[in-house]
Amino acid sequence: MNNVPCEECEYCGEQYFKAEVLKKIEKIFKDIYFSGKKVKREVKVPVEEFADI
Repeated sequence: MNNVPCEECEYCGEQYFKAEVLKKIEKIFKDIYFSGKKVKREVKVPVEEFADI
């Protein structure tokens, strides 16, 4: 997701989200995962097994 509204700590950069934003993200996730909603873009993420490192 891009352009998600949040508050960001000026010191450490940690991001905080309002409850209504998180609820909307959760609804979108459920629509994609359970209902097959089409996504705008898919991102591939490389994954390593910790035991193999």
